[in-house]
Amino acid sequence: MKKLSFIVLFFAMISLVACSNTETEKSEDANKQSDELILAVGSEPEEGFDPTTGWGRYGSPLFQSTLLRYDKIFEIQNDLAESYQVSDDGLTWTVEIRQDVQFSDGEQLNADDVVFTFQQTKGSGSVVDLSNVKGIEAVDDYTVRFHLEKPDSTFIDLLVTTGIVPEHAYDENYREHPIGSGPYQLVQWDKGQQIIVERNPHYYGKEPYFKKLTFLFLSEDAGYAAAKAGEVDVVSIPSSFANEKVPGMKLIQLESVDNRGVMFPFVPSGDMTEDGFPIGNDVTADISIRKAINVGVDRKALVDGVLDGYGTPAYSVADRLPWWNPDSVIEDHDIEQAKEILDEGGWKETDEGVRVKDGKEAAFTLFYPADDQNRQSLSMAFAEMMKPLGISVTTEGKSWNELEQLMYSEPIMMGWGSHDPLEMYNLYSSKTRGIGYYNTNYYSNEVVDQYMEQALRATSTEEANEYWKKAQWDGKEGFSAKGDAPWAWLVNLQHLYLIDENLEIGEQKIQPHGHGWPITDFIEDWHWKE
Repeated sequence: MKKLSFIVLFFAMISLVACSNTETEKSEDANKQSDELILAVGSEPEEGFDPTTGWGRYGSPLFQSTLLRYDKIFEIQNDLAESYQVSDDGLTWTVEIRQDVQFSDGEQLNADDVVFTFQQTKGSGSVVDLSNVKGIEAVDDYTVRFHLEKPDSTFIDLLVTTGIVPEHAYDENYREHPIGSGPYQLVQWDKGQQIIVERNPHYYGKEPYFKKLTFLFLSEDAGYAAAKAGEVDVVSIPSSFANEKVPGMKLIQLESVDNRGVMFPFVPSGDMTEDGFPIGNDVTADISIRKAINVGVDRKALVDGVLDGYGTPAYSVADRLPWWNPDSVIEDHDIEQAKEILDEGGWKETDEGVRVKDGKEAAFTLFYPADDQNRQSLSMAFAEMMKPLGISVTTEGKSWNELEQLMYSEPIMMGWGSHDPLEMYNLYSSKTRGIGYYNTNYYSNEVVDQYMEQALRATSTEEANEYWKKAQWDGKEGFSAKGDAPWAWLVNLQHLYLIDENLEIGEQKIQPHGHGWPITDFIEDWHWKE
């Protein structure tokens, strides 16, 4: 059994212990007998473990159950719900919930707790958007009815991601002392260091194999050192560590939609936001620039060179998810075709190597978060790839506060990736232009808007997905690179973990943006190798 004692001493001595990792290797028999795991898979949640303010939005809430859940191929499964129905007009969602569920404190979960959770979430003003919910009612002890202002097929994703909290035990301290009906319960939180969780004895689902989990909050370097020292069973790592062999551990590579891409200001310059920040860019507003870049960039070379091969080329914000349109994929890294696009667009080659149109150079600055080495490397490699096209790109790192002022008028190396198709609406709808980080390039297309509105008003996920796909590319128009190309999506990161060689975690679904906590999504299935 792997133990972690004297956590403070561990942090002080980790680099020394790493040098003697061979002495800490555990035998397979010992691992089989252990009912505890030590993990270093994510940063400490700043807002705590409260689903009403966003905990669990990008993965399993762990301590709380949800009404529905995605399986490993993104098909909807019941969790707390026994069934759900959507009215013909899409305005009323009725959910029947299980009658055999208790919270970790032994109290019964019923419809009042579900109503309380969603009302609390709606009033929290958090990233969880329930503005379309007009009313929530408990029809009886185990039936909940949601009334929407207008039909919204993506409402189902809120039923998948919102963990249910107990009305009787919810107060201002809940975020630090969560009580839920999930597979585990929080028993100890040492701020800045670790949390310790144990099996919820009242859990209605499959009993987890592991009785106790300790999650350490370590930097990437410290987490890797802990792995080498044999002090952790699971640790998330960057690609720079992936090719190093660690005795007793194996590398797990999880596909993701944790993407990186260049956001192009879509409109010409001239306007200002309400806060006085400039909108638009005269170079990237030209579709031939955006199209040529999408065709000329070598995405595979970015994966191999910047991500050390641990990633995949990206062509959208939702590659390989059920609402993704594979017909929107373009053939990239065709320098000659990219040059032809620029020629036809009126961008003339010059002796200086930078194309010109109407006295304006094909040049811009690509900004990235200054503290993100990965995005810096991607930006610099991207800039080099643009030189043969005659497009001059300089790169510059800025703080997020500075980027918030620049992102309406300058290309930015951004990252997204969600299990919710609403993310496409947020990025590409005319109605979201200039709202927070959504649609900061002021993209707009009436045909795309119409498809996305039809997707939202659909009363089944199958119907909705067909409209999401058309919004990307219908054969003539769309927001993908085949259409208006307001983005150049570049790479999807692989989420990398070193795990004990005897630990089985099973198949995982495509991971969302954010490396770490989503790996716990199916943690009740983890076990030692037979």
